Amino acid sequence: MDLRTTYLGLELEHPLVASASPLTERLEGFLRLEDGGAAAIVMHSLFEEQVLEEEAALDHYLHYGHESYAEALSYFPKAHEYRLTPERHLDLLARAKERVSVPIIASLNGVSRGGWVEYARLLEEAGADALELNLYYIPTDPALSGTEVEAMYLDTIRAVVESVRIPVAVKVGHAFTAFAHFAKRVEATGARALVLFNRFYQPDFDLETLSVLPTLSLSQPYESLLRVHWIALLFGRVHLELALTGGVHSGKEAVKGILAGAQVVMMTSALLQKGPGHFRAVLSELKAFMEEKGYGSVEEMRGVMSYQKVAEPAAFERANYLKVLASYRLLP
Repeated sequence: MDLRTTYLGLELEHPLVASASPLTERLEGFLRLEDGGAAAIVMHSLFEEQVLEEEAALDHYLHYGHESYAEALSYFPKAHEYRLTPERHLDLLARAKERVSVPIIASLNGVSRGGWVEYARLLEEAGADALELNLYYIPTDPALSGTEVEAMYLDTIRAVVESVRIPVAVKVGHAFTAFAHFAKRVEATGARALVLFNRFYQPDFDLETLSVLPTLSLSQPYESLLRVHWIALLFGRVHLELALTGGVHSGKEAVKGILAGAQVVMMTSALLQKGPGHFRAVLSELKAFMEEKGYGSVEEMRGVMSYQKVAEPAAFERANYLKVLASYRLLP
């Protein structure tokens, strides 16, 4: 049984990858992930806000319309609240590369084009085998159009791709008007892969203090369905490698991702809950499925359930919406 796969030009022993998380904020975390069975490790993100000297220096797009909300700038963490400075981040990456044998993918998190993009090159120099560009932005200004948001994203992607020689993957959220079209435009920038999807962390209200609170909840398996759906739609229709991240807790989600067309399947929440050794359990479930269905390799099963290959492609479109709604029956 051949579990090997390729991602961002990297030959991996199997398709299970550790996505960016607090587990890689210390060297010990890299070692635990490798020992647990990760085929590759995405380092925790270096943020645009960490790199910029002052929060007020953020690019026009990042604070588009902030004049209406003077308190908005206070929402960003202060420099001392980040666990690592950019320099310590680069040092940790260099030390991790000396100690672990699996590929390390650096993560750069931002949205505007600016001087912080220079850190893509510095991450490459520190030893990163590839780079994941994580674009997380919530356009709240009514004057900012979807076209402008996409243009901002693509401009930033091009700037990063042009600054490094290593392959670049782009991680985005799912909230696009026409995501398949946007994926084709990402392909044109020279990026190598798409990581689907970034999770949308929703703030909560504190009813006692009437303040807005940041909230963090770990993913649930049902969240993988949105990712699987879009990977199945894009596989073979764009010349980008596809990675699934979000909601992968067992071999079942990993199998669905690969059948849809994913090159790799990434995990974080399940590892935080069960430890890096959980990779072995998921890998065992993947092997069991392949043996049961007679697949000799991961490559053989990849994309079998994609839009182009499934018997009823309409199931991915409006027909499925109508069928689902019609399937519910009220109890007498």
